[in-house]
Amino acid sequence: MNALTPTTRATSWSLHLLVAGLLALAAVRAVTDDRPHAPAVIAVAAVVGAVYAVGPALPAVRASRRAAAVWLGAVGAVWLVLLALSAEGVWLAFPLYFVQLHLLSRRAGPAAVAVTAVAAIAAFSAHRGTFTAATAIGPALGAAVAVTVVWGYQALYRESEERRRLIEELTVTRADLADAQRAAGVLEERQRLAREIHDTLAQGLSSIQLLLRAAERALPDRPGPAATYVGQARRAAVDNLAEARRFVVALSPPALDDTTLADALERLCATTAERHRLDVRFRLDGRPRPLPTAQEVALLRVAQSALANTVGHARADGAEVTLSYLGDAVALGVTDDGVGFDTAAVSARGPEGGGFGLAAMRARMHAVDGTLRVESAPGRGTALTARLPLTPTPARDTEDPAGPADSHEPHHPEAQP
Repeated sequence: MNALTPTTRATSWSLHLLVAGLLALAAVRAVTDDRPHAPAVIAVAAVVGAVYAVGPALPAVRASRRAAAVWLGAVGAVWLVLLALSAEGVWLAFPLYFVQLHLLSRRAGPAAVAVTAVAAIAAFSAHRGTFTAATAIGPALGAAVAVTVVWGYQALYRESEERRRLIEELTVTRADLADAQRAAGVLEERQRLAREIHDTLAQGLSSIQLLLRAAERALPDRPGPAATYVGQARRAAVDNLAEARRFVVALSPPALDDTTLADALERLCATTAERHRLDVRFRLDGRPRPLPTAQEVALLRVAQSALANTVGHARADGAEVTLSYLGDAVALGVTDDGVGFDTAAVSARGPEGGGFGLAAMRARMHAVDGTLRVESAPGRGTALTARLPLTPTPARDTEDPAGPADSHEPHHPEAQP
């Protein structure tokens, strides 16, 4: 059972007033024309009005088509009595059309309208004593108008409801999308924070730990070297404190303040060599070109993380960091002569298995549209290459004596058989 099509309060009251006005017209005409059945007409008109008034007051009539049909049947029965007594009862057919179409189903409504129209035409013809086309046109035309208006209104209402439903779905979808975007943003920020902490504070604290262990082994037999280790650990702590403060306010790494990427990498190599007795060399190939801060930060963090892995896991004697400016890209290479590892096994273990450093480096390079390649094997050292595409600048390429033809990728001698 379909729900009734809602109507405005003004429309309902207009219909009620029309019924009351037409009933009053029938009663007044019966009195003014001095008809023999005037008292009966007035009485029946009052009964029709009373029965009609019961419908809007009963919630069941609006909630159930069965109850509405019973009520309309009662109204129709007393209306037929009025129709038999007075020709003016014909005009009540028009508001009844609208009530029937509104309260009854789409199939029963037009049928009730047709029966009402036939009754009105027959009664009107009987009162006039003849049947002509004119007597049929009025009720029939009124029925057609009522059906067209009500069906048109119902179609507009259904379209409006469909639009309302679509708007609600769109609102819910947009809210879900906004929640998903917020969740993705939170996840991305958590991953970024994890990379930053891993590449800065965690690596620095690991370095401090190694230095303090070396100092612990040197005490008490060799206080001089122990004091050196402690001093280096203090300097590492100062650097990490600066990183932490800058990290909190979300600024660029201190290593890049007022300096170039090449200088920052060279200082990183020197600091690592000084603190961990590892021969770390830096080499610059090609003519340096300015890079966006995000790309410089990514390359510096990759170098920091790669050297931290070399110090913590490779057991290497030497390492080399190469920064190469090529014609269409900039490449960072970090190689060592350590024990190497099985890259497939580390990738399979993932972050939970100790591979977070490599995963973080790959994610960092992916965030700036770069790539990361790691070549290693047990006993053959490790070679890591981070590559960022660049938009060539014709003027600089022309002036660059070490252009694409003279420049090359960072070499990885330790990774070769």
